Amino acid sequence: MLCQHCKKNPATITYTEVINGKKFESRLCAQCYADLSISLNSQIHGDIWAGLFGEGTTAAKTCPVCGLTYDEYERTGLLGCTSCYDVFKEELIPSIRRIQGKVTHVGKKTDNNDEFGLHRQLKVLQEELEEALRQRRYSDANVLNRRIQEIYKRLYGG
Repeated sequence: MLCQHCKKNPATITYTEVINGKKFESRLCAQCYADLSISLNSQIHGDIWAGLFGEGTTAAKTCPVCGLTYDEYERTGLLGCTSCYDVFKEELIPSIRRIQGKVTHVGKKTDNNDEFGLHRQLKVLQEELEEALRQRRYSDANVLNRRIQEIYKRLYGG
């Protein structure tokens, strides 16, 4: 199914919003969802400013490991620990995508036949396999499973 917003990329995310008791669903690609998330975050920041002038307050997200709040991260630009990436994931993904163009680390090597390249290929194939199984495309899943087994043999021998 194609993204309902851009109508170009495959939809990978179902965004559900309830307004006045009515449920609205949109199927979006990752890029359109990121754009939506950025616009929603700007609306939320507007609500925070409104809260400063007496209309209400919002609860600040806090990392349970190091105690860093998202407001502190925005002020300093520094995360406190590795757990912060999980806690503030929704807020960080759009920024990381905008700055780096991707949200997955691919490394500097271009040769995908080294051990790290094979692990990258393995991860991608496993994600594709899960998606094929979710969509009940069993013949595609079988092909992907064979490719995964070939990589396992190359990595771990036999």
